[in-house]
Amino acid sequence: MLDILAITSPIYLVVLAGYLATRSGAFNRADMAVFGKFVLNLALPALIFNALAQRHISDVLHPTYLLAYLGGSLLSMTTAYLVGRRLCGWNGTRSTFLAMGVSCSNSSFIGYPILLLMVAPVAGVALAMNVLIENLVMLPLLLALAESARGNGGTWPQVLRQSLLRLARNPLVLAVSAGLAISLAQVDLPQPLLRTVNLFAQASGGLSLFAIGGMLVGLPLRAGWQKVVPVVLGKLVGHPLAVLLVLTVVTALGVAPMEPQLRAAALLMAAMPMLSIYPILGQAYGEADRSATTLLLCMVASFFTLSVWMWVLQ
Repeated sequence: MLDILAITSPIYLVVLAGYLATRSGAFNRADMAVFGKFVLNLALPALIFNALAQRHISDVLHPTYLLAYLGGSLLSMTTAYLVGRRLCGWNGTRSTFLAMGVSCSNSSFIGYPILLLMVAPVAGVALAMNVLIENLVMLPLLLALAESARGNGGTWPQVLRQSLLRLARNPLVLAVSAGLAISLAQVDLPQPLLRTVNLFAQASGGLSLFAIGGMLVGLPLRAGWQKVVPVVLGKLVGHPLAVLLVLTVVTALGVAPMEPQLRAAALLMAAMPMLSIYPILGQAYGEADRSATTLLLCMVASFFTLSVWMWVLQ
């Protein structure tokens, strides 16, 4: 277990450093947004492109990973939504954000740095597949569901189409597309270009964690924090269990099993806290405070749950 803490502790110490630096005034929260923008628009796209372009397509797209992770995420999303609507009696908007909280992971800012320490050879490939699943399926579906819950009528297809159009310009999705194209063409890129891209890619890990820490400053922890504990447990425990269940089913049906490192990557990605823009998305639908409290508690609790998951997988 001490070996696991040696892996997880530096991750959260960097997050803590970002929090303290912002809290003390050395940086402000707007600076964290700039750091995050750099990571999302340059560092992570470079990382994903590097991971895909230098591998054969058969080493990049793993059907079992895609089936297990997407199936587990959809299972978590559907279960949470039905619990919110049927058992808790919540409206469609709140139920949708419950579903988003338990089914969408922070793959880029937290997931990749942890995979880089735990299963480095497959970290970039796992991140690329998560980008595809989360950006092309999960987020457009959930945002369309949230918009439909507003009761505007007839907006579901429009919102889904607009989301897909925006995603077509997303740097992460463009990096996946470019990397897959180079992989398919089996083109050997010039070494100066690869080294340049790699310089940007190397900036992604530490800077993304530092930015996450700074973004946590100012998030509310109100008296109603007990109400969001089920969402935190659903994300950190329920989501990886759902992925494990789907993986077991598809393997039993004859789909080729994943190699151990890739299987560990899928489960760890599902065990990450929810995406960092969760409160920002919630703000447009009146769920900002609840979403921010959930994210803050999830970040704190994930130090312990991720340590347990890594110990189990090891």
